[in-house]
Amino acid sequence: MWQGLVACLASVLTAAAALAADQPGDIKGKTLEPTPENLAATWAGASLVLPAAMAGGHRWQGLASAAPEVAGKAPLVVLLHGSSGVAPAIKDFQIWLADALGLASVAPDSLAIPDRLTYTSPVSVDIYERVHTLRLAELEYALNASKSWAWVDPARIVIAGTSEGSVAVSRYAGPVSTARLIYSWSCEANYFVDRPRPGFGPEEPVFNAISARDPYFSPSNPWNKDYAVTGNCGGALKGNPHAAVLVVDANVHTILNRPDVHEATSRFLTSVLKP
Repeated sequence: MWQGLVACLASVLTAAAALAADQPGDIKGKTLEPTPENLAATWAGASLVLPAAMAGGHRWQGLASAAPEVAGKAPLVVLLHGSSGVAPAIKDFQIWLADALGLASVAPDSLAIPDRLTYTSPVSVDIYERVHTLRLAELEYALNASKSWAWVDPARIVIAGTSEGSVAVSRYAGPVSTARLIYSWSCEANYFVDRPRPGFGPEEPVFNAISARDPYFSPSNPWNKDYAVTGNCGGALKGNPHAAVLVVDANVHTILNRPDVHEATSRFLTSVLKP
């Protein structure tokens, strides 16, 4: 009898999961307006990590608003998190940048906005596009706010993002960008955008890393069935002599801290951040 009940329960759970997959995702919160107050909140909650060489011999971590005095000039990586916020993977990546490459980085916190809308995919494309508009404004705000740090070398600013954050990094079309790191985003038309709208130039240094079977942006996701997706930024970067694409043989979404991704990122940044 118990085996029959277990089998029945498993069948019910499987059916419920299949039904849920066809349902719109969950939405919490309402705010996505890039007002001055909201953008200031993302910067107030930004995670700043300075390498030991810039912070008196010991790596420094804290809020951007509490940044210590730094002498000289140094590169800066402005990092946009994914839909999970400044999660452990983001801070781990910042620590790796500091310890392995000697790079300072700052990650604005979009979820610091009061009542910030969050979602579980899939939701409507108009909601995604409102999110992307906010994230792009956050990037522009962070680039402007970082000018208050006299140590930032304006000729060596890297903009980076993962997943949701990478859409804004890809679309940014402003003048302040030495190079871009685009993780877990494919720079192409799919369920997540109305259209890709890449903002990088034909010879701008861009590094893209994504899983071959990314659960969101690869052809394996049924949400992309109406799109001719390849699952990486290769098409958008075709002909760019300063671009590099790493397709990881994996089916996971967040790949920032894989050793192979670190190695490829290191090679790319070393080539573009020469003094």
